[in-house]
Amino acid sequence: MPPTSPAKTGQRVDSNHSDPGRPVLIVDSAELMGGRRELIIRHGAGTYRLRITASNKLILTK
Repeated sequence: MPPTSPAKTGQRVDSNHSDPGRPVLIVDSAELMGGRRELIIRHGAGTYRLRITASNKLILTK
């Protein structure tokens, strides 16, 4: 569930999530993407593709 007030990049906010007592880190998508429309995320042994669509939405695919 998103925070009720906007947070700055890198800010940690308390949230109701699976790791209670540890705040969620908020990262701005523009900062994460670094001006690109697509990036690859390595997670364990797998890779995922995060991309910005033509309608400016984020899609994560394996």
